[in-house]
Amino acid sequence: MKRRAELLLLLLFPLLCYDLYAQESLRTIILPKPDTVGGKPLMQALKERRTSRSFSDTKITDQVLSNLLWAAFGVNRPDGHRTAPSAMNWQEIDIYVATADGLFLFDAKTHSLKRLLDQDIRSQTGGQDFVGQAPVNLVYVADLRRVNPMSTDETNLYTAADCGFIAQNVYLYCASEGLSVVVRGSINRQELANVMNLHPKQRIILAQTVGYPK
Repeated sequence: MKRRAELLLLLLFPLLCYDLYAQESLRTIILPKPDTVGGKPLMQALKERRTSRSFSDTKITDQVLSNLLWAAFGVNRPDGHRTAPSAMNWQEIDIYVATADGLFLFDAKTHSLKRLLDQDIRSQTGGQDFVGQAPVNLVYVADLRRVNPMSTDETNLYTAADCGFIAQNVYLYCASEGLSVVVRGSINRQELANVMNLHPKQRIILAQTVGYPK
């Protein structure tokens, strides 16, 4: 009986592994390769950079989302460095993406989105009315487990600065592509952290809403 059970387990093990792999694959979305050529000249993008709180509910295309996330904090060199600077190259800022389809974590190394939640939590990413209808809300989270030990003031300074660089990249990309965008600090951080299942060492810094103009 024991021998039969062992043989059955050997036969079923590959199927179980395949099922787990398939489930994980469904949780990961490989984004299109970012289009890094074109767009408006830098000076024109700077001239047109602005904040808007008026958004269409039209869904952003996968290609535009891919370009947006790469511009924000994608890998732009073979050594793994990114489009935005970070103190001591900590790369401690993670970008969470809240859409109508759920909550995702951007993985810059594989240029993919890992699905974390299936439910739509857009309205919980801020206190303004428009956040629940805009197609994309980015939530910037500092993972303090990647930060070298230092004073609280220094930690706050560097993580805030690193987040600001990313948010400005998003502003410039949106200016280049004619998208509406606003960076937001009005967030119930503890409530949102609970919804997102964040670790105690993960700190929500800012959020940013992106969409087509209304």
